[in-house]
Amino acid sequence: MLVKWMRCAVVDRRGFERGQRKWAGLLGEPGFRAQGGGWSRSRPGVAHLFGFWESRAFYDSFMARSHDRLAATQNGTYKDAQTRLFEYRFDVKVGFEPRFADADLLRVAHCKVRRERIEHYTLMQEKVWNPAMAGSPGMLRGVFAQAQSEDEFLVLSMWDSAAEHGKYRTERIERLALRAQLGADVTAVGGDVIDLEPAWTV
Repeated sequence: MLVKWMRCAVVDRRGFERGQRKWAGLLGEPGFRAQGGGWSRSRPGVAHLFGFWESRAFYDSFMARSHDRLAATQNGTYKDAQTRLFEYRFDVKVGFEPRFADADLLRVAHCKVRRERIEHYTLMQEKVWNPAMAGSPGMLRGVFAQAQSEDEFLVLSMWDSAAEHGKYRTERIERLALRAQLGADVTAVGGDVIDLEPAWTV
């Protein structure tokens, strides 16, 4: 499964949201699984979107045929758009499905990993981070994915409330990072917490 992450700075909020509804046109596309997103909690005007495709081939076919027509409705409503593609590696918790309906909050973590530490980083994701997140009340499901460059990773988790995510963050993050030797593995860590916009879900 291919995971597409788009982040953009919105300059015309109403126009952007109106255009966002047009992405319902994705529903007939071969290989399309789901798309959803919302607004950053920490950066005003920043929107995040996550799309899921069965494979890179289906996604490339869509980009060549239908993408520009759907995207045209949002021309001029945002700037600084960044798009990254990742290949699914494994679930965070079990039985990941790209569903957004029951989630209230998304958490995205983006890590750049030292090449000689990729194996260790991946192992720590499985042995340290995943069990901790899976055991957190309110964490619904998540996905761990890797970019084609191999040294970039995405962890996307879905939560049923901001309050539950807040408990997980304050109690555990620093302790888990030490245990996983995160500082030795990564050269950069970024991410965001996103309030889901149900109207954007396809």
